[in-house]
Amino acid sequence: MSDSIKHECGIALVRLLQPLQYYADKYETALYGMDKLKLLMQKQRNRGQDGAGIATIKLDMPLGYEYLNRLRKSGDNYLKDLFDEVGKHFEKLDKYELQNADKLKELKPYIGELYLGHLRYATYGKNIIENCHPFIRQSNWITRTLIVAGNFNLTNVDELFQELVSYGQNPIEKSDTVTVMEKIGHYLDEEVQKLHTWFKPDVEDNQSINQFIYQHLDIQNLLARSAKKFDGGYAMAGLIGYGDAFVMRDPNGIRPAFYYTDEEVVVVASERPAIQTTFNVHIDKVKELQPGHALIIKKDGRFFEKPFIEMGERKACSFERIYFSRGTDRDIYLERKRLGELLTNQVLKAIDYDIENTIFSFIPNTAETSFYGLVEGLNKWLNTWKQQQIMELPQLDSDAVQKILNKGIRIEKLVVKDEKLRTFISDDVTRDNLVSHGYDVTYGLIRNELDTIVLLDDSIVRGTTMRSSILQMVGRLRPKRIIVVSAAPQLRYPDCYGIDISSMKEFVTFQALVLLLEETGQEAHLEKAYYLCKAQENLPSHQIKNEVKELYDLFTCEQITEKITSILTPKDFKPEVKVIFQKIEALHEACPNNSGDWYFSGDYPTPGGNKIVNKAFMNYMEKSENRAYA
Repeated sequence: MSDSIKHECGIALVRLLQPLQYYADKYETALYGMDKLKLLMQKQRNRGQDGAGIATIKLDMPLGYEYLNRLRKSGDNYLKDLFDEVGKHFEKLDKYELQNADKLKELKPYIGELYLGHLRYATYGKNIIENCHPFIRQSNWITRTLIVAGNFNLTNVDELFQELVSYGQNPIEKSDTVTVMEKIGHYLDEEVQKLHTWFKPDVEDNQSINQFIYQHLDIQNLLARSAKKFDGGYAMAGLIGYGDAFVMRDPNGIRPAFYYTDEEVVVVASERPAIQTTFNVHIDKVKELQPGHALIIKKDGRFFEKPFIEMGERKACSFERIYFSRGTDRDIYLERKRLGELLTNQVLKAIDYDIENTIFSFIPNTAETSFYGLVEGLNKWLNTWKQQQIMELPQLDSDAVQKILNKGIRIEKLVVKDEKLRTFISDDVTRDNLVSHGYDVTYGLIRNELDTIVLLDDSIVRGTTMRSSILQMVGRLRPKRIIVVSAAPQLRYPDCYGIDISSMKEFVTFQALVLLLEETGQEAHLEKAYYLCKAQENLPSHQIKNEVKELYDLFTCEQITEKITSILTPKDFKPEVKVIFQKIEALHEACPNNSGDWYFSGDYPTPGGNKIVNKAFMNYMEKSENRAYA
């Protein structure tokens, strides 16, 4: 993706099922769990570039001993800094000390049976340690201590906040993370108190009651009560102080979660390949956590996947497949290739089937897999063309046949991401000129004013990098035409489930829509849509309609694409520019099991989505810089 957008987060959970000494004996280190957590997080670092945090729990520690540790880091080297600090506690120990698991557990932090890691990619809030997960709801009662980390955004934080207030609470801030933690914490307190009251008449020792709570606390019921009103996309992980753990996934499966179990571990991560690599297991051994289900791990080591909320229509985020997840997942790799292949006919039509005078390339690096698919599609077409040409020869002549066979697709690496330039220039023109050099190009491959360049990108969101940097640099190669191809459809609507694309004025597609309305004298439709949004502002979410969709319906996709092309074309630019977008139908064909497409279609999977898109549109009309969601 040429435009940088913030998105998603990553979670990693490791529960050791054997005594710590088992791992020390088998793997020659008692730090087996921490080593695996570190690798899981490193393999998911694409999901968080702002900060990271870990939390560990030691089971069955004597009273007065530390049983919980947490560490968080932010900054440029957050992941290295995080594990370097953990390592300082063990770097002076010899081989034999590192194998004495019981002693290490008693004396050292960050070693235990339960590990939780989080990678943060901030969609909201400052890039500071205080905003990094995991968050802790500390209590002197081990049964009420709660640790939460997740990959989520909720659309109805205000509603949930007011519900907490109605309980008599005074939450320290209004954010989805704190709200979620306090909501789960509230029902955890209730469930624990209920069990305490139930067992107290038969147990004289209050400490002994805890053992009964460990056995009988119903995590499934706790999550069902807590998440009843959650509206959004989420994969949340939680630890309870005494050792129970859970990972819960939203009912539409918007946010991803996978898990693996054997006799030694239970592991959860946001991406399947991270588990495959870390534990060297086949793809068939890694399961997807089903929407509306929670993986529950009890203190005694039992684990099970249970529903906690009614499942909705599966709407797993298609942007995960297009761009966000690492392409080392087999299914994602094949889907990205298919996305590229499905663009073949549009591209061939755009170049008038003139492959001799066309060079195909892509914008590094995440579009590379889709580019392979496009090339495969082009080669399939070319093979059919060759066969037809040979069959039409009046007589088989080796030179004529060889000439046909020699035709091929011209593929070159034309665009290279260069080092980001820091500028201290206040003059806008000079600064913009320096910023345009964020990319570099390979010179000498293009025939001046003759060749067409086809440039594949994963998606076009804002278009600012394309206009101010990429096209400017590619134009220096002096091609006849530049055709920019997006593997994703037109991004028209804000996301509210994890991706930081909430300001509509930034979308190049929305900019094109507004210009078309102005140029055709239909600006009144903007005011009409605004008043319709305003009229629904205080309605319950399930009664709100997406009023922005009808604005887009006033024009065809082709008209909007043509206007986007004019927006992206730099001023006084000599080469002709054309833009091609993926069709939504093709997206669904390529990614059949991940049909969440609300940022393209406006069809939000939860009621809160319509509320957010209307709010984002009202912010645009009111020239407000406020976010459409917390």
